[in-house]
Amino acid sequence: MSAEPREKKILTLSEAHQILEKIDVEKADQIQKRTLDYTSKFAKITVESAKKVRKQLESDCDLSAEEAVEVINIMPKSIEELRTFTAGWRKLLPTETLEKMLKILKSAKET
Repeated sequence: MSAEPREKKILTLSEAHQILEKIDVEKADQIQKRTLDYTSKFAKITVESAKKVRKQLESDCDLSAEEAVEVINIMPKSIEELRTFTAGWRKLLPTETLEKMLKILKSAKET
């Protein structure tokens, strides 16, 4: 008896945390408990902010869903920080795009 394939969905840490909070911790397996602990420590903005920022990054900065989620999970504070991990994306982002990304991230932290 094989399990049905599950739909894969790219989530921010905030979204993953929200899902895991609904699980009964007493019945959760070790991976679920560790992931819940990790997301509670490292999710940097609310779920609502994460969803809003993701849409903004995808539309205003032409990022893929994966790239937007990566940026949200890291929440870089400087262009240098942004350049460090966007270098691995195999596309060079202009400085004005990086500045726009930082502005969007900063506005999310303030809400």
